[in-house]
Amino acid sequence: MSASGGTKAIVAALAANLAIAVAKFVAYLFSGSSSMLAESVHSLADSGNQGLLLLGGKKAQREATPQHPFGYGRERYIYAFLVSIVLFSVGGMFAIYEGYEKIHDPHEIEAWYWPVGVLVFAIIAESFSFRTAIKESNAIRGGLTWTQFVRRAKAPELPVVLLEDLGALVGLILALGGVGLALLTGNGVWDGIGTLCIGILLIVIAIVLAAETKSLLLGESAGVEDVQKIEAAVVDGETVTRLIHMRTLHLGPEELLVAAKIAVRHDESATEVANAINAAEERIRAAVPIARVIYLEPDIYSATAAADGRNPAKTPDGTGH
Repeated sequence: MSASGGTKAIVAALAANLAIAVAKFVAYLFSGSSSMLAESVHSLADSGNQGLLLLGGKKAQREATPQHPFGYGRERYIYAFLVSIVLFSVGGMFAIYEGYEKIHDPHEIEAWYWPVGVLVFAIIAESFSFRTAIKESNAIRGGLTWTQFVRRAKAPELPVVLLEDLGALVGLILALGGVGLALLTGNGVWDGIGTLCIGILLIVIAIVLAAETKSLLLGESAGVEDVQKIEAAVVDGETVTRLIHMRTLHLGPEELLVAAKIAVRHDESATEVANAINAAEERIRAAVPIARVIYLEPDIYSATAAADGRNPAKTPDGTGH
């Protein structure tokens, strides 16, 4: 997995969640708090999710085979999608079930200092993990807002860790609120309500992750900046006179397929056209290094045919791109 895959953030989150999961479960055993049980399962699910992300990154590094000629870069998308399923089923649904049970059969929290102490410790640990994810993301998100970064990132690991850590922090605050109100009022129903809120939060985050990773699995084009760089690199003004149309597709977070039809001069020889294509490919790779699979088809551009819609190079939507 490349640096942009956020390996450091994943490892930091994994270490934090394993320690927190153990602490939360011990607090549940001593206090009987359903919020603590839901949070311990949440942290355990998060730990499994980080393991899935690391496994996906490792599998994605396999070399291409005759059966999979474009490699295994999309393995990272598949494992990120599995994360959303685990978060929804193990984390969210379990918390909702526990919250429902606690609301219908409330009981007082015993040894209150255990859940409160563990929750404070967990908030501190998760804050460090979240800080690492933010720092890793800032290095690559550029001028994008956080919402744009989560929606446009081609490497799924950092958005997943960011959302998980954010959900963990909010969930811890909800758990602390539920435990605190249960202690203040002597009514264990508040603990169940806190647990229920944690479950709803996790399901919302899981749905967001599933929607974003589904888009990546279906196949996303290059970002706007990369498309502009490729368009500028294709044309040399000599043999390659213009870009007729182009399609791009991410084969993985760090591997881009570029397919384009380019206009060449009608009087150029086959050798000159072949050399021009090779030169255009070199310019594209220099401009966008992740453009590793490039197919350029030469054609003779006709302005008259393009104007009346008879240009065979035009795309189905009638545009030139």
